[in-house]
Amino acid sequence: MAAEMHVSLAPEPIAHIGSFVITNSMLTAVITTILLASGMIIASRQIKLHPAGGFAGAIEALIETLLDQMEQVFGSRQRALYYFPFLATLFLFILSNNWFALLPGFNTIHLGDVPLFRAVTADLSATIALALVSVVLTQVYAIRELGVMGNLRRYFSSNPAMNILGVQEIILESTRVISFSFRLFGNIFAGEVLLIVISALLPILGPTPFWGLEIFVGFIQALVFTMLTMVFIAMSTDKEAAHH
Repeated sequence: MAAEMHVSLAPEPIAHIGSFVITNSMLTAVITTILLASGMIIASRQIKLHPAGGFAGAIEALIETLLDQMEQVFGSRQRALYYFPFLATLFLFILSNNWFALLPGFNTIHLGDVPLFRAVTADLSATIALALVSVVLTQVYAIRELGVMGNLRRYFSSNPAMNILGVQEIILESTRVISFSFRLFGNIFAGEVLLIVISALLPILGPTPFWGLEIFVGFIQALVFTMLTMVFIAMSTDKEAAHH
């Protein structure tokens, strides 16, 4: 049984295009992106002015829930709609990758001795990339809303004491890359290892209750990542706070 377990901290190469290495987490990312985009296209064509049913209805309900939550954070429907494409894409990408890795047989398909698929969010380099996107776009949105000087005034002023606090704030914002990436990676990777171990020890019924737990964890981690990004964007683009 133990010989069937395969746990690797880093993603593993499955192919090469010249000197470019394709890893199993990259393949998973491509597949989930195609499936997610296809699903959204299908749902958008089914959604009418009246409430839709089935898959399209679920997507419509999810969109409305996200918009309502964003409206509460940003303070207006207009601002929520402005930031919705980025935040919704971030949430759905993380969620779909978290859940795709829970499909039966996900870890059993091998290319030689290497698993063909790996959860994107169980790849630290991928979660760091997601965290960088979150932090960098927060700054981009702040510059769009406040201007370059307005954004700088969030950190620096004519008061030297306040400048010290501004430097501390910059350092804290930089550490978000570490906290965001390791939180997401740690939770998803730990769940993946747990399912691999339980499946090897008790292959039939053993993993069943843990699948339910990991479905919940995958949803919560996607929601937490998106909500934190949403809150930081709202704080960074608040014009009243910037001029205070």
